[in-house]
Amino acid sequence: MDRPITPRETAIDCIVVGVICFGWFILVSMQSAASDYPPQPFSDASLLELIVREALYASVALFYLHARGYDLAELLPLPSAVGTLIGLALYVASALAWWPIDAALRSPAPQPIEEMVANASVSLVPVLAMSVVNGLYEEVFLLGYLQSALERFGLAFAVGASLLVRVAYHTYQGPAGAVSVLAFGLILSAYFARRRSLWPVVSAHMFADIGGFAL
Repeated sequence: MDRPITPRETAIDCIVVGVICFGWFILVSMQSAASDYPPQPFSDASLLELIVREALYASVALFYLHARGYDLAELLPLPSAVGTLIGLALYVASALAWWPIDAALRSPAPQPIEEMVANASVSLVPVLAMSVVNGLYEEVFLLGYLQSALERFGLAFAVGASLLVRVAYHTYQGPAGAVSVLAFGLILSAYFARRRSLWPVVSAHMFADIGGFAL
């Protein structure tokens, strides 16, 4: 785009990209919460469906941003060994931060996300593929685009908006799961706001997805 993007155009673009990338997931997640979390265990088929959906929605969102004159190179994470180690450290830090919260919120009844994982029937390759695609998808559009674009309205607003979207499409995990997502997202948002590096937060998300099935 040859001219500066106005705040109004930025807000519209963020809404459009947010709806494209996260609208369906938020709707399904809210429906699950409203229906008292019906059993939906993970399977290879559900992981493949997630990969296909995210690839499709990402293509539409990137086409829209390209048409709006956005430099898509800014959304490209640059993998590195150091960034991967930082991502692992971010994942471990979020897990350590979550333990006392989990203990305080722990209830006798299992959380929906715990039942989904416990009853999962998944294979290694689909889990790894989903972790890579999902980590890239969520952090590229949540932090790389939405949080970055909304920082013109203030850092606190940008972080708060990205966290709101992140939690909204994870409500299917139950109350404790949503709080854990909030804690995880806050750590990633804070790191990205300070370092402006996408690969560490993407790799942290990948570790979190893999760890969710492995632990």
